[in-house]
Amino acid sequence: MPAPLIRPATVSDFPAIAALTNHFIANTTIHFGTTPVTADELTAAWLQSRDTYPQLVAELDGRFAGFAKAYRWREREAYAKTAEVGIYILLDLHRRGVGRALYSALLDDCRTRGFHTAIGGIALPNEPSIRLHEKLGFTHIGTFRECGYKHGAWRDVAFYQMMLG
Repeated sequence: MPAPLIRPATVSDFPAIAALTNHFIANTTIHFGTTPVTADELTAAWLQSRDTYPQLVAELDGRFAGFAKAYRWREREAYAKTAEVGIYILLDLHRRGVGRALYSALLDDCRTRGFHTAIGGIALPNEPSIRLHEKLGFTHIGTFRECGYKHGAWRDVAFYQMMLG
């Protein structure tokens, strides 16, 4: 199987990013959003943050395979060198090395930009995401119990951290 092509996101990627995001919003508890997003909304947010926070896209066999992004962890200034990170891969491409390659590239980009630590929140249950984070060297820091309500039930979120510096 060929290796995925990993590259920075461009404006033309956001219709595919929005479609994938909306799939996870509507059909899973992995994404805690409950309202569909538009490509225009995601593009506007990316344009405001791209100089600070990376967003990457994976392509496999010439087609969009998923995306990973870093974004602000919390608002206060002391958190400026901490990035929250997330990754979403097309379901039919899971367990083909796309996630690992894409997430590794995102973490390398975060290091290059001077981030000190990366934090990933994983809505539970989600064994594939837990395995990916652990394979890449993230450490389980703790689990917030019933901190999100989606699809008629309270959801736990596990937090994983990687020191980048």
